[in-house]
Amino acid sequence: MAAVFLVTLYEYSPLFYIALVSVCFLVTSALVLGWFGLGVPVILRNSEETESSTRVLKKRMRQVKNPFGLEISNPATASVTRGVTLTPDCLEDCVLTCYWGCNVQKLHEALQKHIYCFRIKTPQALEDALYNEYLYKQQHFIKKNDKAEKYCQLPEDAQVVDFGPVPRARYPLVALLTLADEEDREIYDIIAMVAVIHIPDESYRLSCRILYQYLLLAQGQYHDLKQLFMSANSPAPSSSDPFPGESSTDRGLLEKAGLAGEEPELQEENSKDCVVCQNGPVNWVLLPCRHTCLCDGCIKYFQQCPMCRQFVQESFPLCSKKEQDEDESTHV
Repeated sequence: MAAVFLVTLYEYSPLFYIALVSVCFLVTSALVLGWFGLGVPVILRNSEETESSTRVLKKRMRQVKNPFGLEISNPATASVTRGVTLTPDCLEDCVLTCYWGCNVQKLHEALQKHIYCFRIKTPQALEDALYNEYLYKQQHFIKKNDKAEKYCQLPEDAQVVDFGPVPRARYPLVALLTLADEEDREIYDIIAMVAVIHIPDESYRLSCRILYQYLLLAQGQYHDLKQLFMSANSPAPSSSDPFPGESSTDRGLLEKAGLAGEEPELQEENSKDCVVCQNGPVNWVLLPCRHTCLCDGCIKYFQQCPMCRQFVQESFPLCSKKEQDEDESTHV
């Protein structure tokens, strides 16, 4: 019946045929343009494709308390022959153990043993995992909240002036922080921290710095502790400029040997203002670039980092909305 009606309508109304062909042409053109992504309305595209292209994964974060802190005092004066000064800052009584000339392969095997074999809760556990593959050991007892400087130096009879050509088989210095009291190890999720430190010697005069920091958890994981890069009102001098006495050749050789950390980003003054709206407090960390530059209101509009234009794979908040409200009420 419907077919008869359409045929009758066509015979008496040629405009119907023209309108039908036009509609088919427009629909076909829109589908073709939508397939190739040439700026057609979103409703004509695949809904799954649209959602996946606009959604940025949000990491589920678990807040833990890190009882360990470690900094290098006066890195410009540190060397293998003169030693290095470390400043620990711990929430509990801790033991700082420094391993000079620690074997690179054995250290990473020890980190794997922390996952699969036994937990590295004490210096003795790490030494067993290293099979004593280090040149010299120093140990300091750190009282709770004690920020006194600790001086570490190789003895003169060790007669070590450098750690050989690249690729190097030994890290210049590995610092291990562990909890002194056994009861504290049951309280904290983080039970130890391993810091790999580069110290300049006669072969490579790259300035003293912490290359890697690993947090060891009681559950058998370890995490690489990395720096976040905050937005700023005014840029400070770039730390990516060559350090005094550091040549590009040294830098390249250290990178091949795995002794040079990531290229440092601009060290800037911290700012609490979002770089986009300049109004909301910065709260979101973008991965993998680690720029912390967006507020809660602006994060949903960006698939690329507004600082470096790198695509955002994941993101996580520094604090929840509830914590922000409590913070504001405290300040008031």
